[in-house]
Amino acid sequence: MRGDYQQLVDEISAALGAPATLEDRDFGLIAFGAHEGDDDEVMDPVRTRSILQRRSSAAVRAWFEAFGIARATTALRIPPDPAAGVFRGRICLPVRHGGIVHGYVWLLDDGHLTDLELGGRGAPPDPRIAQAMETAARIGALLADEARAGSELSDLLRELLTSGPGAPGAAEAALREALRDTLRFPPGSPLTLVAVLPWDTTDAGAAPMPSLPGLLAACALPAGTGLPATAETPRTGQAPAGHAPDPAGKNGGTGRPHHPLSPTRPHPVSPTRPHPVSPTRPHPVSPVPALAALVRLRSPGSLAPAHTVAEQLLRSPRAGAAPAGKGSGAAGRTAAPRPRAAGIGTGTTELADLPAAWQQALDAARAARAEPRLGPVTQWDTIGAYRLLTALPTVGPDPSVDTLLAPAHTELARTAEAFLDCAGQAGRTAQVLGIHRQTLYYRLGRVKKLTGLDLDEGQDRLLLHMALKAARL
Repeated sequence: MRGDYQQLVDEISAALGAPATLEDRDFGLIAFGAHEGDDDEVMDPVRTRSILQRRSSAAVRAWFEAFGIARATTALRIPPDPAAGVFRGRICLPVRHGGIVHGYVWLLDDGHLTDLELGGRGAPPDPRIAQAMETAARIGALLADEARAGSELSDLLRELLTSGPGAPGAAEAALREALRDTLRFPPGSPLTLVAVLPWDTTDAGAAPMPSLPGLLAACALPAGTGLPATAETPRTGQAPAGHAPDPAGKNGGTGRPHHPLSPTRPHPVSPTRPHPVSPTRPHPVSPVPALAALVRLRSPGSLAPAHTVAEQLLRSPRAGAAPAGKGSGAAGRTAAPRPRAAGIGTGTTELADLPAAWQQALDAARAARAEPRLGPVTQWDTIGAYRLLTALPTVGPDPSVDTLLAPAHTELARTAEAFLDCAGQAGRTAQVLGIHRQTLYYRLGRVKKLTGLDLDEGQDRLLLHMALKAARL
């Protein structure tokens, strides 16, 4: 289908004698026409960025949308705006089908299209514009068909990732059949899942899922989606083992356990190796809405296509920082918004492994949001100790470190974490923190008094280190 888009874009470029670019409604690049001639200036910065980065900037998008391109039914002329980086005017052909805009064809105007009649207000369009609009309508029909197929695949992917005990087999079979019939995807081909956190699910019609090479299907999962009733989470409302219920709603009325540095939704116990879904094992739950993206790989061990898709998805307007103040407890109320992040699960050739790959991707995204040095895109097999920490239930911190995690002791907690990250090497820790070694010793002494933990003892170090890392999640 990508070849069809390219052919149609080339037709428009040839008809109007101008380089054309096709973008989806989310301003993601789909195809672009060849630039003929020796005038390098026709490759203005906006078009160059769109081709090289496969997306336009927010300023450019705002400038174009201010002219009503999302509502237009005829060609529009867009003047330049150097402040937004738009140094050349262009003609926009809205790509519509069934009364819905699915994308835009952009034509750079180097001056030879200035007097071209675009139509509207009773005036007929130039025959070349009329021909280009007919071609744009054919593109719209293709995009609409692709959107319908993508919506069906998204629903099946969501069903597989959130299905209850005994249902994954049926969901797996349905997804396999749809991939084969819709995308001619051969069984046994390698694939993986990408998780993007957070993902805006408030208005699914605001912007479509980006159309990216290698992206087979994508579905948005609202916060808390995917926790079916199991032995660990019965429908009666009984809290899982190790979780104290909150019937009085002291944690925002959620009925969930309190944690001072993390959102209120618990992350269930889960193994860290991929395997088919077990009827007694709950699916992973994200405390914020997430996007699950199914990506085709070249081989199970080659995750480069997943990295490319993840990077592009993070540029979508629907991927963004979570609002501040969503954590529970005093520390959560003062914490800064966490960054957007994407996680990648291990590659597999079995659709039955996708729920486990989704858990890995979600855990990797959570780790990347908690530990900026891992992100913004990270693989599950590179997150180290977070492979274990993300599999643990979200419960309150150990009583010995509870005081240290208070906002008043943020600097002491950071010092202790840096000291443990540096394997207890004082000189290296002081260099990392940019402080004198005596200052470091003073702070560590205060940490010992607050926690009662002896940093010369391995067990105490382990407890403190894991508690500090877990608090990030």
